[in-house]
Amino acid sequence: MADDKDVLRDVWFGRIPTCFALYQDEVTEKEAEPFYLLLPRVSYLTLVTDKVKKHFLKAVKPEDVEEMWFEYEGTPLKWHYPIGVLFDLHASNTALPWSITVHFKNFPERDLLHCLSNSVIEAHFMSCIKEADALKHKSQVINDMQKKDHKQLWMGLQNDKFDQFWAMNRKLMEYPTEEGGFRYIPFRIYQTMSDRPFIQKLFRPVSPEGHTHTLGDLLKEMYPAAIAHDGDSRKFQVLIQGIEPLLETPLQWLSEHLSHPDNFLHVCVLPVPTD
Repeated sequence: MADDKDVLRDVWFGRIPTCFALYQDEVTEKEAEPFYLLLPRVSYLTLVTDKVKKHFLKAVKPEDVEEMWFEYEGTPLKWHYPIGVLFDLHASNTALPWSITVHFKNFPERDLLHCLSNSVIEAHFMSCIKEADALKHKSQVINDMQKKDHKQLWMGLQNDKFDQFWAMNRKLMEYPTEEGGFRYIPFRIYQTMSDRPFIQKLFRPVSPEGHTHTLGDLLKEMYPAAIAHDGDSRKFQVLIQGIEPLLETPLQWLSEHLSHPDNFLHVCVLPVPTD
C-alpha cells in the first residue's frame, strides 16, 4: 500500500471533544457534574466510556441502573457505528464540545443493540474486518492470519495503539500491483434522511476498461443526488473521517487511508447546512 503514514496517523489520532451529561430525570442521589472526554473518532462509544459510567453511577440509585446508553438530541446513538461516523452523521455542523446525554434506564430496544461487555464489541469489530476482507481479497488475508494476529488487531484498537494495529492491518491493505487495487471496495454510505441504515453494494476500484474509479464515480452510481450538476447549487455534503474529500479522489486511495479500523470506508451524506 502507499506509505502515507502521516495520513494514517492523523486519522487514527482524530479526537472529538465531548461533554457527557446525565439525563435529568435520572439524577437522584446528588447533582451529577458533566463529564468531559476527548473521544477517538476510530473507536466505539461503549469501548471508551468506562470513566463516564463510573462518574455518573455516583449520582444514580443502584436499583435504577440498567444498561448504559447514549443519545444526542433525541436520537439514540448506535454504539456499533464508529464514533466518527456518529458525529459526522448527527452533529458535524454543531458547535463543540459535542453534547451527549447518558441514560441508565429505558433502553431503546428497537433502536440499539445491547452491549454488555467488550467481547460483544470485539465480535462486531472482527466480523466487519472479515466481511471487508471477503470483499477485498476473497478472505485470503484474514484466513491466513493466526488467532493471535486477529487479537493484535483488536488489542491495537482497544488500547489505542497505532503501531500495534497497523503492523497487522497493513497486510489487509495490500494487493497485487497488476490488479491496481482491491477486488471490491468495502464501503457504507449513510444518510440522515433515510430509514435505511446504509447503502452497501459491490463496487470495484478500477473499471473494466482499466480506469481508476473515484469517489465521484461511487456516488454517481450509489447516490446520484449527492452530486451537484452544472449550475446547480450543492445540496449535500459528503464527509469521510470528518473531511470533505475531492470527488476526483481515487477510491482505492481513500480505502487504504481513510477507512476505519474495521476496514470499511464510511461515507456520510448530509444536507448542506442552511444557516
